[in-house]
Amino acid sequence: MNGNASVTDGPFAETKEQLGGILILEATNKDEAIRLMTRHPGIRMGSFEVRPADEMFMAEHPVLKTLQER
Repeated sequence: MNGNASVTDGPFAETKEQLGGILILEATNKDEAIRLMTRHPGIRMGSFEVRPADEMFMAEHPVLKTLQER
């Protein structure tokens, strides 16, 4: 790459093939999420997928519930 992030709109790879971790970030829309991820240091080493979160699932996530209670 030339030092710039490359953005495509799918298709998503099968998770079983490349999931190395999950980052949860709060953004007002997809464009802001992409802008934030282009500043992540790991972007130099590999790809990231930006997907919307299921808000019902997120509301019940035990770690996130604990963080919200603080």
